Amino acid sequence: MHYAYPPRKDSHPTPFQPRRSRFLMIRRSQLRTILLIILGIFALIWLFSGPKHSGPRPITGRPPVVVVTVFDDKYDNTAYSQHIKDNRIQYAEKHGYGTFIAKAGDYDLSGAPASWSKVVAMRHAITKFPDCKYIWYLDQHALIMNPNSKVEEHVMGAKQLEEMMLKDHSIVPPESIIKTFSHLKARDVNFVITQDKDGLATTSLVLRNGEWAKFFLDTWFDPMYRSYNFQKAETHALEHIVQWHPTILSKLAIVPQRAINAYSTVEHGAQYKDGDIAVVFAQCSGTGAKSCANDAERYSQGWRASFGSDH
Repeated sequence: MHYAYPPRKDSHPTPFQPRRSRFLMIRRSQLRTILLIILGIFALIWLFSGPKHSGPRPITGRPPVVVVTVFDDKYDNTAYSQHIKDNRIQYAEKHGYGTFIAKAGDYDLSGAPASWSKVVAMRHAITKFPDCKYIWYLDQHALIMNPNSKVEEHVMGAKQLEEMMLKDHSIVPPESIIKTFSHLKARDVNFVITQDKDGLATTSLVLRNGEWAKFFLDTWFDPMYRSYNFQKAETHALEHIVQWHPTILSKLAIVPQRAINAYSTVEHGAQYKDGDIAVVFAQCSGTGAKSCANDAERYSQGWRASFGSDH
């Protein structure tokens, strides 16, 4: 009886395949974890050693103050406008201040009244003088009368401002229930303004330069407020903003009118007296006996004498 031969073995056996050790698998798993940890450490080092942003760059205070005035186009290149410019320039030169003289027509107000140009002009001045400490906006119908009064001392000096600030005072007297902060300190004030018989007076005001000032001016100039058609344009818009935005109210100080904004007549507010820093020709007209030019002429000799100027 014959039996089938057993199958012949292959003369080319498969290569020996060593079994993967459990130890090797564990090592690879740990290696992956270690690499991830190292990458994480490098990421943290990069994150915390990158460029530091410590906030806005410090303001050097050069110049200490910039005096801003905006002229209506109709007054451009007139004897009256030159009179006002001379006044600003001589005052600024005495104290090492900057001046920023602009025309209302320089700015696109999208159909809003020309008086809105004061807001964008102040913002423009900050851009041109980024290191100034204060912006003093003074209306075109006004003269600086006291050459010895320095804004950073007689208006924004901590002791002086602390004594002048009207605290817990109605924003729009007598009916306004919104009042200035009673606990506000002079060091925290960024915006100084006065009131006349009608409410806030925007013909003379002082701003402390910085990020808050930019925020405030951008808010004030918002197209929404310009579109409201307030009766007194930017002035009533400001009254609205101050009463509805604590962020702005919390940095505002109202001071007695004669501190920076005395009027040439008593009909509309506190009247100018010798020694006051400036006189404003409130609601003067373009022509006639009560023209702005006539008002300015009344004070011309006085300011030139105090400045020691004969021209």
